[in-house]
Amino acid sequence: MSENDSQRPQDAGNAGETQQQPRVQVESTPAGSNIPYVQAYDTQTGKPLGGAQVVNKHTVVKTKTKKLPIFITALAGCACGALLVIALIMSGTLDIGGGKNAVTASASGSSTQKITIDSEDTTLAEAVSAKALPSVVSITATSSGSQNGSLSQSADESDSSGSVGSGVVLDTEGHILTNNHVVDGYDQYVVTMDDGTTYEAEFVGNDASSDLAVIKLKDADASKLTPIEIGDSSKLNVGEWVMAIGSPFGNEQSVSTGIVSALYRSTAMSSTSGNTIYANMIQTDAAINPGNSGGALVNDNGELVGINSLIESYSGSSSGVGFAIPVNYAKNIADQIIDGKTPVHPYMGATLSSVNALNARTNKLSTDSGAYVASVVEDGPAAKAGIQEGDVITKLGDDEITSADGLIIALRSHEVGEKVEITLVRGKEEKKVTVELGSDEELQNQQQDDSATDTGNGGITDEQLRQYLEELLGQQGQGQGQGQGYGQGF
Repeated sequence: MSENDSQRPQDAGNAGETQQQPRVQVESTPAGSNIPYVQAYDTQTGKPLGGAQVVNKHTVVKTKTKKLPIFITALAGCACGALLVIALIMSGTLDIGGGKNAVTASASGSSTQKITIDSEDTTLAEAVSAKALPSVVSITATSSGSQNGSLSQSADESDSSGSVGSGVVLDTEGHILTNNHVVDGYDQYVVTMDDGTTYEAEFVGNDASSDLAVIKLKDADASKLTPIEIGDSSKLNVGEWVMAIGSPFGNEQSVSTGIVSALYRSTAMSSTSGNTIYANMIQTDAAINPGNSGGALVNDNGELVGINSLIESYSGSSSGVGFAIPVNYAKNIADQIIDGKTPVHPYMGATLSSVNALNARTNKLSTDSGAYVASVVEDGPAAKAGIQEGDVITKLGDDEITSADGLIIALRSHEVGEKVEITLVRGKEEKKVTVELGSDEELQNQQQDDSATDTGNGGITDEQLRQYLEELLGQQGQGQGQGQGYGQGF
């Protein structure tokens, strides 16, 4: 009998059943108890004991069996059963380990080895790792030119010699999706695959404001590439199991597991390449560290649901608060880049600054929070909707707007051409207007060709805005970059 047998529930009514008549012992009931009479019988002859009724006697029945014959019978049965199972396995009739929790590993020759893990969590992590790891790569970016600034809040590892991050394989043509801050400022890229194979890669395109970029492997063998399976980030739920895959601290092909801690986390940051808007981020407690940037966040089916991008930490290492760009948004940007298009974002055509208690009192505003409209672009979406200089935007749809970056983040969750309702305060009057969002493509082209030094912060200096963002994001000076400009791109 195996050890596991002790864990199986038994039918107590049939345990130890035998053809032999059990022996019966009769014990007396204490005197004075109110128990009906019983009749005791001899176990051998079946005749009543003493030939008379026994009054106020309680019968306690104890069973005893002759153990040796039953033990021999049970042992023989187990032996026969074991021989039968072995015969079925050897003949291939019985497939052990081929169920839902089985993990198949390649073996020598044409055979396969199937291993069943008892622990469901371990089995899930192993199965997801086996599926997703071949689609996640390590990226080393180097350049003899200028380097990026501090990336202390980003989940990549960067120093004067280069940057180490991660990426995911999108297709058999060798396109790799990663974070822009992994490759920005560098012009040489080496990509290491799951099996250790290395490739040189070339830059395809980027969207700095979304912190996304695409590079492409040179001379890659399509048959050896495993594109990652794309999931649906809009179907994620808080508490759902996820795995983060990447190269933390340069340790390639590392995995960590956790859950979706929260959804729709948003923030705005600045860098040397411009303003970066992280909208509707996925928060997870799966360990994300420097080097994980651009890596995969996958669900329990091994499907890509996010691109790991940020960590919130005072130490620079994982504190269990990491953020990933939702794949629905990231894949849309990547497709535009691969198609040779300039990724576009919703455009309102206004210069904005944040309202706070101090400038509200100084400018005699009737509200102490919101996005102040410093100017509007002629014939832009905001101007066409009737928004004027001096208005304070307090709502976008049902979303409360308390600052300029809050409005920008809210806009980024909408599509070009979509009509949105904006609530604003003009003087002491509240108004509602409908804005049809435009595209910022023309503006992006202008910004690439224009080296103007105007930050467009609507009267707020870079240092003031930096301090404001630090207070808003709770980073206490840990943010990256030195300024956040909200010009006419929004």
